[in-house]
Amino acid sequence: MRIGLIGLGKMGSHMVTRLVQRDHQVVAFDLDRDAVREAEDNGATGAGSLADLVDRLEAPRAVWMVVPHGEAVRKTLTELLGHMAAGDLIIDGGNSHYTDSLEHARRCNERDLLFLDVGMSGGVWGLEVGYCLMAGGSQQAFERITPVLSALAPEKGYALVGANGAGHFVKMIHNGIEYAMLQGIAEGFETLSRSDFDIDPAQVAELWGHGSVIRSWLLELLVRALVEEGNTLGTIAPYIEESGTGRWTAEYGLSHGISMPVITLALYERFASQTGERFAHKVVAALRNQFGGHPLRRK
Repeated sequence: MRIGLIGLGKMGSHMVTRLVQRDHQVVAFDLDRDAVREAEDNGATGAGSLADLVDRLEAPRAVWMVVPHGEAVRKTLTELLGHMAAGDLIIDGGNSHYTDSLEHARRCNERDLLFLDVGMSGGVWGLEVGYCLMAGGSQQAFERITPVLSALAPEKGYALVGANGAGHFVKMIHNGIEYAMLQGIAEGFETLSRSDFDIDPAQVAELWGHGSVIRSWLLELLVRALVEEGNTLGTIAPYIEESGTGRWTAEYGLSHGISMPVITLALYERFASQTGERFAHKVVAALRNQFGGHPLRRK
């Protein structure tokens, strides 16, 4: 396929490379001209503006936004609506709040444009491993972009999970679960590090990756982090960012009377990490850096 891609940060630039490697044609745009030049070096066609990007695509067009959720998505969508025509497809891969996606879909439908909200998981490993893609929208829109989805995802790693809004809703819940899993691992390893025994956390993380009930990719990444940073994670500041999705999950549970104490407490621990000092917070920070490339704060 020939597809437009807007936003060439960590995720977007890796998407360009993965798509080009699989014989798709990408027209790429970013406000950062250096990022556009890098995309061109990786085989994409660079665009100088959103209008230029749309002009370089043939109808019916498909444009994928990989810009931060919130105002950046709204502004980009508004400008795109001024250039695209009936039958074109806009995809939001910015992990927006699902209520925003419902509004974006409504605006597109008013102009007879198709809209997909696609929750994306995979972080900095997406280029090598592929992205897990959770799409919300019509079957028509999903089928049109399936060649791109299958190129970006590993086998069985993409699906239409519901109508517009469902893709980002499923991703929101995914991230709430992620909060809880990271917190559980972190508390366990803090307890190991503070026990009365001379325990090697990296050894235990490696051990648990072979046959244990809790073996997981997150434990594999923890082994990497402990080897790279040392068992005490001594240079990592115990500060964990709260990007919004965990908060949205907790708010949804509260508004619908759904008990989710583990996810909610994991969210509270992120708030606590911004004012306190715990090894558990270092573990979560290290793991987020390993799977998502999220920056570490150093002491």
